[in-house]
Amino acid sequence: MNKFFERRYVIAGIFITLTVILLARLFYMQIIDDRYLLYAQDNVLRRVYTNPGRGPILDRNKKVLVQNEPFYDIMVIPKQVKPFDTLEFCKLLSIDKDGFSKRFEKAIKYSPSLASIFEKQLSAEVYAAFQERLSEFPGFYSSTRYLRTYPDSVAAQFLGFIGEVTDKDMKRSGNYYRPGDYIGVTGVERSYEEVLRGQHGVQNLMYDSRNRPKGHYAGGAYDTAAVAGERLISSLDIRIQRLGEQLMKNKLGSIVAIEPSTGEILCYVSSPTYDPNLMVGRQRGNNAAELYKNPYKPFFIRPIQASYPPGSSFKPLSALIAMQEGIITPQTTYYCPGYYQAGNRRVPCFHGEAHGTVNLSSAVALSCNGYFDMVFEKLMNFYGAKNTSSTFNNWRGNVTKFGIGSRLGLDMPGEGKGNMPTSAHYDKVYRPGSWRSSTIISLAIGQGEVLATPLQLANIECTIANHGFYYKPHLIKAIGEKDVIRPEYKVKNYVGIDGQYFEPVIDGMQAVVDHGTAALSKISGIVMCGKTGTAQNNHGEDHSVFVAFAPRDDPKIAIAVIVENSGEGSKWAAPIASFIVEKYLRDSITSRPSGMTPEQFINANRLPDLGNYGPKVKAKPIPKDTLKDLGIDSNDKDKKAWTKQPAKRAKRIPGKLVAARIERKENE
Repeated sequence: MNKFFERRYVIAGIFITLTVILLARLFYMQIIDDRYLLYAQDNVLRRVYTNPGRGPILDRNKKVLVQNEPFYDIMVIPKQVKPFDTLEFCKLLSIDKDGFSKRFEKAIKYSPSLASIFEKQLSAEVYAAFQERLSEFPGFYSSTRYLRTYPDSVAAQFLGFIGEVTDKDMKRSGNYYRPGDYIGVTGVERSYEEVLRGQHGVQNLMYDSRNRPKGHYAGGAYDTAAVAGERLISSLDIRIQRLGEQLMKNKLGSIVAIEPSTGEILCYVSSPTYDPNLMVGRQRGNNAAELYKNPYKPFFIRPIQASYPPGSSFKPLSALIAMQEGIITPQTTYYCPGYYQAGNRRVPCFHGEAHGTVNLSSAVALSCNGYFDMVFEKLMNFYGAKNTSSTFNNWRGNVTKFGIGSRLGLDMPGEGKGNMPTSAHYDKVYRPGSWRSSTIISLAIGQGEVLATPLQLANIECTIANHGFYYKPHLIKAIGEKDVIRPEYKVKNYVGIDGQYFEPVIDGMQAVVDHGTAALSKISGIVMCGKTGTAQNNHGEDHSVFVAFAPRDDPKIAIAVIVENSGEGSKWAAPIASFIVEKYLRDSITSRPSGMTPEQFINANRLPDLGNYGPKVKAKPIPKDTLKDLGIDSNDKDKKAWTKQPAKRAKRIPGKLVAARIERKENE
């Protein structure tokens, strides 16, 4: 009897234990763990992420540079797909059966239960036809996305472009991005990505077993709306940006214009450029491939990535440093016989001109190499020739305060440093203690190893215009409705030169435009102070350089223009700069006494021969018959000039290269 009661308790205990376990499990499944709720909801609920529109980008006068245009993606959740008419589906999307299979396999590989893009960027017309039949295709739904559109097709290198996120992008963002999202790849789109991208929204939609929508779950109480990205107001002036791109058409080079009183960049031209609309839409990949093939490199951002010898635009820097250190005065003179004797080296003036007796202002006006070579040697030898290395380091430190040799901190990715050589470099090249001022005399006139970006050259002009300081250049002046500028862009960066020493330099720069090398670019009624330059180029004709600011009193614009392979600064860079300056200050362009017009420069072709960019090959003479067919006399004394360069480089038919040169000469 006792055994019976004992068994009864054991059996009851087992049942009670099992009941408690089941109840605990049920409590865990329904209250603690929400996975099963989600599994159940997946059959009737679909979480749809809504994409925000990226913030528009405007110019300084609120003119739209880039805005959004809606496109439609077809999304798929493979696990929810049920049998349907595949052929009709493919017909609606204009794809074939193989294309369908590849897309579906890719979606399964990503995730059977998560949504991914099946077909992207449908036009409104295609989407409308598909939307009417969408309920026939369970597991598929549509999603609206926004792509960029550029009303004026300008400022491509400034604006940059967007592209689909990669796995790395998604991981770095802390899973903010989802497959198919877009992210800034270059330019302002990249540097201000977090401001422009906005915030995703979420809709919880109910569907029945036949994939028919039944409205929002809980009346939309748990939905969140997408938040559009912030509007950016740039510092660019679209008037001079558009003009600058037209003036630089069929040319290699750059224009950078800055407002000296703020550091705001007014014009940012990189040439050749491209239509930014080519980097949008279903043909984006093909268009990008063609642009990458272009030997003139339209994706190369010349204002901040190209480095050039600054040439004569660099000359005033050593003079300013020498005045600050008391080594020279504005009245210090030099007699120029047409050259400067630096040790065993004779450095000629540009065309061997004998300038006679010059002081600082006239040396700037006449661009006398000898005067600035003299100043440089005085600086380098002030503490004796044996201390050249340490004196050079001191000079270098003073020059770098102007922004050469380091990044200026532009709010744009990819900024280059230029180059300011170190004493260690010369120790390596010449042996420590064996080099002197005459060894590096080319630095005095902005040649040799010193290199500067167009942005740095324009910034130097801001420093001269401001009599000794600059604001760091920047491209964005406001975010949303507020003028929000990074704190570092409000700081005056002093270069260590007293304001009084800039006046004789500015006097000389005004004389350059009034009656000097840039006289043909003088603007009636506007006092422009500038400096022409010719930057040496080892791969063809020298680069044309011009830097300036205007007006002299209360400067509103500082500018640097470089036209590659175009010779003296007075011929190409200076006129282009003068058109930009007048357009900005007056919103019009008056006639020049020389008869120059913007149209002449817009229509001119200064692109170098493609052969200059090809691999070096053994020189081959151009056959006489080829020359005859092209209308060139084989006995012409200029024949060598026509045949030498094409034969040096590039595996191309020489005759085509000569024909290109003929066409270019006719255009000139």
